[in-house]
Amino acid sequence: MYKILVADDEKDVVSLLKDYFEINGYLVITAYSGAEAIEKAAQNLDIILLDVNMPDGDGLTVCQKLRDYVSCPIVFLTARIEDSDKISGFSSGGDDYIIKPFSIDELGARVAAHIRRDHRIKSQANVRFFGGLTIDYTAKTISAEGKAIELAKKEYQIIELLSLNCGQVYDKERIYEKIWGYDAEGDSSVITEHIRRIRAKLSKCGEEYHIETVWGMGYKWVK
Repeated sequence: MYKILVADDEKDVVSLLKDYFEINGYLVITAYSGAEAIEKAAQNLDIILLDVNMPDGDGLTVCQKLRDYVSCPIVFLTARIEDSDKISGFSSGGDDYIIKPFSIDELGARVAAHIRRDHRIKSQANVRFFGGLTIDYTAKTISAEGKAIELAKKEYQIIELLSLNCGQVYDKERIYEKIWGYDAEGDSSVITEHIRRIRAKLSKCGEEYHIETVWGMGYKWVK
């Protein structure tokens, strides 16, 4: 199920889009301000629909902030647009514009096309290199200088989550929810021990520095 964020201060527009995309099998997250959009964007989204005119700031500024940690397509919704506005929007990290009033079916087709394109690009980059580490996300293996590193399933999943979102900080609770699930029995304290084990295994090949502790906040992956 694809996950879409609809950010617009017009409640009727949000309601319309929410109903349409849910009927078409999407998981829809809604936001009514720029600040709320930024807060809700850190959820491994597949695409974002972002109104250009937000009550607490323009969508271009919001887009720039989102691009610090979001790589999915961002499509602007706007009442009218000039060429200079389009250039500013693309420069801020936007991928497309939809002019209001819009055909909902055309919007749905464009959203689907952007997601397909984005997923094709990601599927072609199944292997990433971090220093001496090679992570194959298809085979779900990690090696250092050609030698495989033996990891438990949860250890690999933690590395996968952090490395696919390089530079983004995850607290223990969020890691636990994403790896173990919302309904899992137990608590996030197990993350500390798993991180310790991962670092110990990476340390043997001099690659332990990839998982950095951000004190008071959580952990992040660094190149």
